[in-house]
Amino acid sequence: MITLASSTILFPLLAAVPILYWALNHHKKTKITLYVHDYLTGDDSSAVTVGGRNGHATSILEFGTLLAVDDPVTEGPDIESKEIGRAQGMYINSQLDGKALHLMFSIIFTEGEYKGSSLEIQGSDIFAMKDREFSVVSGTGYFRFIKGYGILTTEMMDIKNLRAVLKLDITVKHF
Repeated sequence: MITLASSTILFPLLAAVPILYWALNHHKKTKITLYVHDYLTGDDSSAVTVGGRNGHATSILEFGTLLAVDDPVTEGPDIESKEIGRAQGMYINSQLDGKALHLMFSIIFTEGEYKGSSLEIQGSDIFAMKDREFSVVSGTGYFRFIKGYGILTTEMMDIKNLRAVLKLDITVKHF
């Protein structure tokens, strides 16, 4: 039998269930495609070796090499495409045979719909693979409280001159 005292306790609990369900399942899903231009050589270089086995002369293709990056992020694969932000952070060659990087960088949006927001990227980049999956671990502004992932594809790679264009297809869920 339900008494007045038990209904006073039961009603708020029952009312909380749909609110909690809505809160846990009410989110936005955003998909973005963007391009990161990672250039270690030339007048427009945007990455620099910080250290490695041979100091600053170490190649990113060698285990233990650390790079600092401030790469342009564009809407399309061509460097003449509209720049919408910067990819700032670091890469470290984290595989003994030199064939993989660990990425840790922020995509900071400086133009467009997401201007003033950022996404935090982290994950492995086994660059011999066609598609590599990475984590989107947090964000700011429009992307507060996000979780997500992305697929990284090499759009262009010039190993001789250490220049690359990377396509990032990002999917995030947020409130």
